[in-house]
Amino acid sequence: MTDFSIVIPVYGNEHNIVALVARLTELMPELPESTEVVFVVDGSPDDSYAVLASILPTAAFRSQLLQHSRNFGSFAAIRTGLGAAHGDAIGVMAADLQEPAELMVEFQRALSSGAVDVAVGRRIAREDPAMTSLGSRAFWSLYRRVVIKEIPPGGVDVFGCTRAVADELVRLDEAHSSLVAQLYWVGFRRAEIPYRRQQREHGESGWTLRKRVKYLLDSVFSFTNLPLDLLLLGGLVGTVAVLVIAAVVLGFYIAGAIHEPGYVPLMLTILFSTFLTMMSIGIVGAYIWRIFENTKRRPSSIVMSREEW
Repeated sequence: MTDFSIVIPVYGNEHNIVALVARLTELMPELPESTEVVFVVDGSPDDSYAVLASILPTAAFRSQLLQHSRNFGSFAAIRTGLGAAHGDAIGVMAADLQEPAELMVEFQRALSSGAVDVAVGRRIAREDPAMTSLGSRAFWSLYRRVVIKEIPPGGVDVFGCTRAVADELVRLDEAHSSLVAQLYWVGFRRAEIPYRRQQREHGESGWTLRKRVKYLLDSVFSFTNLPLDLLLLGGLVGTVAVLVIAAVVLGFYIAGAIHEPGYVPLMLTILFSTFLTMMSIGIVGAYIWRIFENTKRRPSSIVMSREEW
C-alpha cells in the first residue's frame, strides 16, 4: 500500500527533468517512505520520455512512467496519473517547478490529517510576465463571479486529494471539460494552502493562446448556462429597443416629420437582428458540439506504454 502519490504531467520538459528529479529526491525524507511519483508523458515532442526512462530506474524513490500515444492535454495526463496512482492520497504538480515542490509535503500532511479531502494551492503572488499575469487575474476574477465562486482568486494550478476524490474525478469521463472546475463540482472538504509562483527556469510554456482560449470555453460552457441566459437577455433587450424605436418612428411619421419613413430604424433592426442571430448560433453551437463529443464515448487519453520501478 502506498500512502502518497505525486502525479506529474510532462510535456516539453526535457531540460527541466534532472532538476525536477533532484528536487523530488530532496523532498522524500519529509514524505512517507512508500511515496511514489507518477510521470505521464503527454505526447511530448522532445526527449522527455527518454530522459525519464534513463533516470528513474536509479532514482531514490518509487516511480511509474506512463506515455500517451499522442498529446491529449494536461488535464487528460493528470487524469491518467490519478487512475494509475496507488496512493491513499495524491498530489498533482507541474514538471516546470513553477509551483514549489514543497506544496506536496503540505498537501500530504493536510490530507493525512483526515480533516480535508481536497487541498488546493492558493497563489498569492506570481513571477510571470505582466501581460500573462494581468490576463490570468482578469479571467479568474470573472470566472469566480459568474461560474464557481469558491475557486481562489488566482485559479488552481496545483492540488492534492484523497483516493476517494481521485476516483470520482476519473469517473467523470467528459470530453472538453475542465478538471479544475470538476474538482470543485464534486464537493468534499477543501483547504487552501498559500504559495508564491516561481519564475520558469528552463524552456518555454506550452500554454499557448489557442490552449488558453480552449480552456476558457471549456471552463465556461461545461459548467454554466450563463451564455444562454445572456443570449435570452440580449434578445429581450433588443425586443424592447426595437419596440421603442418603432413607437418613436411611428410618432414622427404621424406628425409628418419623416420623408423617408423607416430607413434608420429598419437598418438598426437589421444590424441588431443579424448580430444577435450570429451570436445565438455560435453559443448554441458550442453547447451542441460538446454534447456531440460526449456521445462518442471516446477515451480522454490512450496509454501507449507503462513502466514501474
